[in-house]
Amino acid sequence: MPTALITGITGQDGSYLAELLLEKGYRVIGVARRSSTVNYERINHLLDHITVVQGDLQDQGSLLAMLEEYKPTEVYNLAAQSFVPTSWNQPALTGDITAIGVTRMLEAIRFVNPKIRFYQASSSEMFGKVMEVPQSEETPFYPRSPYGVAKVYGHWITVNYRESFDIFAVSGILFNHESPRRGLEFVTRKISDGVAKIKTGKAKELRLGNLEAQRDWGFAGDYVQAMWLMLQQEKPDNYVIGTGETHSVREFCEIAFSHVGLDYKDFVVVDEKFYRPAEVDLLISDPSKAKKELKWNPSLSFDGLVKMMVDADLARLKNK
Repeated sequence: MPTALITGITGQDGSYLAELLLEKGYRVIGVARRSSTVNYERINHLLDHITVVQGDLQDQGSLLAMLEEYKPTEVYNLAAQSFVPTSWNQPALTGDITAIGVTRMLEAIRFVNPKIRFYQASSSEMFGKVMEVPQSEETPFYPRSPYGVAKVYGHWITVNYRESFDIFAVSGILFNHESPRRGLEFVTRKISDGVAKIKTGKAKELRLGNLEAQRDWGFAGDYVQAMWLMLQQEKPDNYVIGTGETHSVREFCEIAFSHVGLDYKDFVVVDEKFYRPAEVDLLISDPSKAKKELKWNPSLSFDGLVKMMVDADLARLKNK
């Protein structure tokens, strides 16, 4: 039975990845930071089937101890300070976790067992002020937030350890991926939750920032499949994962509201306090390499994703 260690298991991607690996017969070790309010909401249904241990990307000793005790064959580094607006308020913390934390984990692997296969969760936010459209593995980075800058460091240190120490280290440059498990602070979930609240009479408006910002949005459940596939290849490499389509925040609103028979124009209020200091305007992936080498394709359409999220939030509110 292979053993996988997942940092950030309590997050959206961690929960979907844990489900996938359990289905494939893995022993799953989940890493959660110790805090007074650990949120296991996304993995409550898995707690009888996985092992959750305390660890922290800011603490080298805890990483060494975990690798030595559980002897994973694969490590998926999904933990990060991943909310872009927060990275402006806490840039040093974001850098320590999202950038230097990757180095700490790679150092632990190099010290304990260099044969461990390592997955680094990179991000389309690294492209930022895009240098070409669409963005591929060869597109230069131009990050536009402390989060994006930290992810660029994490990406390149992964490549560096792969080339310097012959570690099987891959970097998955994932474009935006959403689901009903997305945090409420993210715009997609903010919209689906807002639509559900307005439809059920619990809210009268939805305040958003830049409606013209465009993203390449896919389903998180599809994207964790790509993570696993990267670690099953003969050679480690970098892969862009996305749908190859772009949609605006406005379009997300149109579909979400119309799904429940409402017009978004009657409820959405643009509020400049939600604008970013430096906006990323157009992100669209070129996933052709992943499709060719990994044989990966997304299964859920943008339209289907939006409706799934709205339906899930409606069901959640009705069950309260």
